[in-house]
Amino acid sequence: MVNVLVTGGAGYIGSHACKALKEAGYTPVTYDNFVTGWRDAVKFGPMEEGDLHDRARLDEVFAKYQPAAVMHFAALSQVGEAMKEPGKYWHNNVAGSLNLIEAAVAAGCLDFVFSSTCATYGEHDNVVLDEDTPQEPLNAYGASKRAIEDVLRDFEAAYGLRSVIFRYFNVAGADPEGEVGEFHRPETHLIPLMLDAIDGKRAALTVFGTDYDTPDGTCIRDYVHVCDLVDAHVLGLKWLKDGKPSRIFNLGTGTGYSVREVIDRSREVTNRDVPYEVGPRRAGDCTKLVSGSVRAGDELGWSPDKSELATMIRDAWRWHQNGHYDK
Repeated sequence: MVNVLVTGGAGYIGSHACKALKEAGYTPVTYDNFVTGWRDAVKFGPMEEGDLHDRARLDEVFAKYQPAAVMHFAALSQVGEAMKEPGKYWHNNVAGSLNLIEAAVAAGCLDFVFSSTCATYGEHDNVVLDEDTPQEPLNAYGASKRAIEDVLRDFEAAYGLRSVIFRYFNVAGADPEGEVGEFHRPETHLIPLMLDAIDGKRAALTVFGTDYDTPDGTCIRDYVHVCDLVDAHVLGLKWLKDGKPSRIFNLGTGTGYSVREVIDRSREVTNRDVPYEVGPRRAGDCTKLVSGSVRAGDELGWSPDKSELATMIRDAWRWHQNGHYDK
């Protein structure tokens, strides 16, 4: 079978991608330093421990497996932390990714699927974001991802490295079969934090700001099921294998939900109350982020069939009740 190097394959999205790759007939090779990833999540192919900054280790892994492509998920991704410690994000995300890209080119691995983010767009009030929306990131997380996109373009011009770049909106849900799921320490994502509150694992969910210019005063986000998201990555890999050019795709549903709407839907799905309290706005948070994903549907044939909000919450709730990892 064809090997694909999956950086961050022990993380939330990376582990789901490894499952999708295996089901599509590939062998996913996880490369992870396990700072935020989980060894128990590596179930679908070989595991190689290493850091993106360790060029010798990267060269060793490329030589051992001779992957046909790279799927690059490994990154720091907390907006609040990025606002407080921008250098950490530039060092980890950009310098680490540059090292990986140079190693891939040196190994002759010239197909690259990159996990980017809608945070590269920044804030554009009342605009549905498409791939041509100007990129004006508000924090070092979004800025670091935009910088990696620039690196990929430069390396294509110089070395022929082709890439598919996916700009994610809010990823949610879990593997319906319960093999992998979302489990962060510390947890920062809305739906698992809310499920913790429902389950009594935290006193209450904090809603950060109720004075945004939205119908109910809370932020609006576009949520996409993690399984739909990784299906797009497999399609992106096929796109490159078919010899098609580098391309950027948004991955979202085109529908936004406010924090209060997510709380209300969770109450319906779990049949439990959602204890929450109101806190101040967080620095770096946008009012509204909603995707225009026409390109992914038209060109990749991608359809986010699992991304109905109740389905995402139901799958996350099932994992929340039954799934866990140990390092």
